Amino acid sequence: MIIEGAEPFLLPGGPHGVLLLHGFTGMPPEMRLLAEALHRAGHTVLCPRLAGHGTSPEDLAHTDAENWYDSALDGYAILSGLVPRISVVGHSMGALLALRLAAQKRVTGVVTLAAPIFIDEGRGMRHLPPRSACIGKFHPKLRKSLRDVPEFCNVTYDRMPLVAIHELVGFIECVKMQLPKVRAPLFLVHSLHDRTAHRRSLRYIYDHARSAHKEVLWLVRSGHLVMLDAERRAVFRRTASFLREMGSV
Repeated sequence: MIIEGAEPFLLPGGPHGVLLLHGFTGMPPEMRLLAEALHRAGHTVLCPRLAGHGTSPEDLAHTDAENWYDSALDGYAILSGLVPRISVVGHSMGALLALRLAAQKRVTGVVTLAAPIFIDEGRGMRHLPPRSACIGKFHPKLRKSLRDVPEFCNVTYDRMPLVAIHELVGFIECVKMQLPKVRAPLFLVHSLHDRTAHRRSLRYIYDHARSAHKEVLWLVRSGHLVMLDAERRAVFRRTASFLREMGSV
């Protein structure tokens, strides 16, 4: 059963569509404020619910990275039937999905928000047990609620299946191999104080993607949830500007 408010959503607009992809254990509502800002800028915006998300941590434990990517592909297919141009904007794991999609599909532009090519050491990944020992095991998800956003933006799982973390780690390696195939214009957003996706991630993507056009936005007052945190309006403004410029090329 889908958690109330975690449904995918579509905001019909202009001919330049934006596929929004949420992060690991996240849900479409965390992308809603960004979606509304891009919709006001004239875009058609679609935010799918990734497989295993928005229901229960147990459901997530029974999905893998290919299921998550299939959800992104489904969203791309739906949007392709509505608009002639598509850009992809993803947060965290959603940014990894966006990069893989850009390596395999035609997109107008790619925006990565806090993409985790390297996970911060503070997350304790070195203590992750072998995959065989993770089946049926969960770890509490420690995410503080942001106070100055609508409550629906804070909806998330309270625990993570350890086997799904293994899937995420494997998917990171897959995306790293795909980066040289990314040639679409690229806008990379990251916070210097991100305690989930290490800041080195941005430089790695910048150096390995073969996009001719690359832009970077470093944030100084935000954490990992850059689309909800203190500098979100700057993220909205710069993302809209990037998409507008790419859509006019």
